Amino acid sequence: MGWTAQDIPDQGGRTALVTGANSGLGYVTARELARKGARVVLACRDETRGREAVERLRAEVPGARAELGRLDLGDLASVREFAAGLPYDRLDLLVNNAGVMAVPYGTTADGFETQFGINYLGHFALTGLLLPALLATPGARIVTVSSFLHVMANIDPRDLNSERHYRRWTAYARSKTANLLFTHELARRLAAHGSHVVAAAAHPGYAATNLQTAGPRAEGRRGAERAMELANRVFAQPAEAGALPTLYAATAPGVGPDSFWGPSFAMWRGSPAPSRRAPWTSNDAAATRLWAASERLTGVPYDALRT
Repeated sequence: MGWTAQDIPDQGGRTALVTGANSGLGYVTARELARKGARVVLACRDETRGREAVERLRAEVPGARAELGRLDLGDLASVREFAAGLPYDRLDLLVNNAGVMAVPYGTTADGFETQFGINYLGHFALTGLLLPALLATPGARIVTVSSFLHVMANIDPRDLNSERHYRRWTAYARSKTANLLFTHELARRLAAHGSHVVAAAAHPGYAATNLQTAGPRAEGRRGAERAMELANRVFAQPAEAGALPTLYAATAPGVGPDSFWGPSFAMWRGSPAPSRRAPWTSNDAAATRLWAASERLTGVPYDALRT
């Protein structure tokens, strides 16, 4: 029997923030952290759905300390407002979970390609703005959710926003490669700073959530939507299993910096285990270049880690 949510260590006295926590993997992550005693902030774009998620979580976990924060990762003004309004000087855990998958071409409020902007740049900005609270907390962790589909594409430093040519699955893979390059460089900078904050990454394998159907639904491609629904029923593991690698990276003893966790069986399903990653996601030069571009694009400098 592999690692399960029952193996999560006691989280009493800890504060965790989970983005995209109104449904799917984010909701399960927040719920299981709350079940183990953590105070959990569910950071959600849609306030109505977010309130419903908090109410559902409190019903499933009586006595849970759960609260809602409005956060739109596709709008840097919202990210700044959320970070400035967070009423905690210390933060034990940040889970960068929210994301979109293979959606039609679009741009965020700041003009970034939607998947790159939400999946990556929004989380880069959020982490930078919350970094002082994380650095002030012994044993803090930052867990960023990637995907095994990152192996489909490396980032293109000449076209980070897919302005030259847009393919939805390539753009998704690039955003998830960016998540891993970010984790790699963040871990390096934390170590150079002498910090004990752990930056790690995780992926859910193939988990059944609404992420797969959102793109086809947005375009009215009913046939593609039904195909994804069928694939979810036949091949995918439930969200409860898909969230386990994230929960492991967030709470298990011995999780190292820049480690990458996923399902044990073919990166697809099973209990959490170290996951394979594309070699380009550990490229120091690429990670440094992406970091510099991200600071410039978001306007969020990581001054706390400068040497």
